Amino acid sequence: MSDEIRHECGIAYLRLRKPLNYYYQTYGTAFYGLNKLYLLMEKQHNRGQDGAGIATVKLDTPAGSPYLKRIRSNVGQSISDIFKQVQQEITEVEKLQPEIRQHPELLKGYLSYMGELMMGHLRYGTQGRNNIEYCHPFIKSDINPTRNLCLAGNFNLVNTKDLFHFIHRDEMAELKLDSDLAAMMEVIHHFLCEEEEKKNGDINWQEVLSNATKLFDGGFVAEGLCGNGDSFVMRDKHGIRPAYYYIDHEFIAAASERPPLMTAFKTSSENVIELPPGHALIVKSNGDYSIEKILDSAEKKACSFERIYFSRGSDEDIYKERKQLGRLLSEKVLQSIHHDLKDTIFSFIPNTAETAFYGLIKGAEAYLNEIKIKKIQSWDKSFDEEKLREMIERRVRIEKIAIKDVKMRTFITEESARNEMVQHVYDITYGTIRSGIDSLVIIDDSIVRGTTLRESIIRMLDRLGPKKIVIVSSAPQIRFPDCYGIDMSKMGDFIAFQATVELLKESAQKQLLLDVYAECYQAAKSNQLSSKNFVKKIYKQFSVEQISAKIAQMLRAEGVNAEIEVIYQSIENLHEACPHNTGDWYFSGDYPTPGGNMVVNKAFMNYIEGIDSRGY
Repeated sequence: MSDEIRHECGIAYLRLRKPLNYYYQTYGTAFYGLNKLYLLMEKQHNRGQDGAGIATVKLDTPAGSPYLKRIRSNVGQSISDIFKQVQQEITEVEKLQPEIRQHPELLKGYLSYMGELMMGHLRYGTQGRNNIEYCHPFIKSDINPTRNLCLAGNFNLVNTKDLFHFIHRDEMAELKLDSDLAAMMEVIHHFLCEEEEKKNGDINWQEVLSNATKLFDGGFVAEGLCGNGDSFVMRDKHGIRPAYYYIDHEFIAAASERPPLMTAFKTSSENVIELPPGHALIVKSNGDYSIEKILDSAEKKACSFERIYFSRGSDEDIYKERKQLGRLLSEKVLQSIHHDLKDTIFSFIPNTAETAFYGLIKGAEAYLNEIKIKKIQSWDKSFDEEKLREMIERRVRIEKIAIKDVKMRTFITEESARNEMVQHVYDITYGTIRSGIDSLVIIDDSIVRGTTLRESIIRMLDRLGPKKIVIVSSAPQIRFPDCYGIDMSKMGDFIAFQATVELLKESAQKQLLLDVYAECYQAAKSNQLSSKNFVKKIYKQFSVEQISAKIAQMLRAEGVNAEIEVIYQSIENLHEACPHNTGDWYFSGDYPTPGGNMVVNKAFMNYIEGIDSRGY
């Protein structure tokens, strides 16, 4: 994205169902499990680059022997750093016993991370803190193995304080009270201990997870390992965060995306199953598994940003959906350029928008082909080969306009100088545009803050001399904050909100902001802030086109000569392109849980009060 959106997180889960010696004999390596865990994590590195972690549980260890081990890293290339440390331990052991690779069970005793039950995690810190204490997995230790719990996940909970209060943990350290993972762990551990006391070791995980998740407000996928060898992967009832699993006689595996499982285990998409919302994949210590319902059924509201941007486009369904997002924008774009394909160049920024770009071009080509057919038909028989060839060979004009050169960093603190440096994040291809004649259409995944567009990209494109620059967003206008795992939580950051505020001022309706604030304030006093999204009222005063026009005006920095137009995807077209991921609260304000309403109202109150912090 031209404005990067940060996203939390990615999971990898693996349970080996055979003895370690089996994998050595079958695949020629005792490190089959660790190799697969590394693949699952590396193929999801797009989901989190602030940190990573792994944990391993060894089954059937002698009494007194270590059975649960964790390692975390928050350095650059954290996945590589973790597995480099694992390799260093292997190397040290091999120095003492050179033939030890041929004896997997012996290796298991020597190596900390050699086990049958493994999890991995990749983190993007939506809390804005990247210190290693916040990296997953977390561990809750106990002298009783069954009460040892290791947890990691892809989620945000908005009621962490309520969860801590429920289990009387208000006295915990400040760092822990800040962490929704710590809150989730404490609640699950609370019900785990209750269950363990009743059953004396034979845990009914469906009951434990059901009791715990009923208290969670947010979107979540979480993976857990228990010291007794049990494990689980669970998903919220709306299916907000994604989860997939693949099972055969050798292993049980799960991940945040489908393609990593297909790649790691060389299988087809039909074998990789989506974990149903409100369900948990529960694996017992003996390797038996079941898919259990842990929450009552609810309307599925899977995150649409997964399809627009976050998930890797190598998933065949996501690839098709992103192309369709682009294609559905083609008519609006053609209207914007007055159907003048002869004097228009199409391109994309950044590279993640390339698939939507293909769809946009397909739509433009379909229009051009219709024009060709009608033109040829109008000639009747009065044409020669040269005339026919010229018509057939007409194409939509495509160029690679911008190239992301380097990740620019600058020590300069003055705003004007910094903005000038930011312009050079991208390099442009000179000579591609006929100055003053050609229009330029650029498609992006989405437009959030607009800062990079205004200060870098539009200024850069304007140097090519286009008559008009049309910025196309494959996502609708981002109007509302997220609280389910995406780092978009401040109202004042959104260019769509800024534009709406400007329109209110220009139309003498600024009082509406204070009226909505008063409604939020009264709701907060009566503990009803989660009852309704009051902020929706602000946007109802203007059409999408009016707000888009104001955004275009705001993005046109001083000194830019080209006309600027901004075109957004419609919410209706988003649902048509991505019919199974209908979670659109950032565009529509329709939150799937009460906590979402609380967050948007609180974020708006923070904006009015000048408080620069997230709404949860």
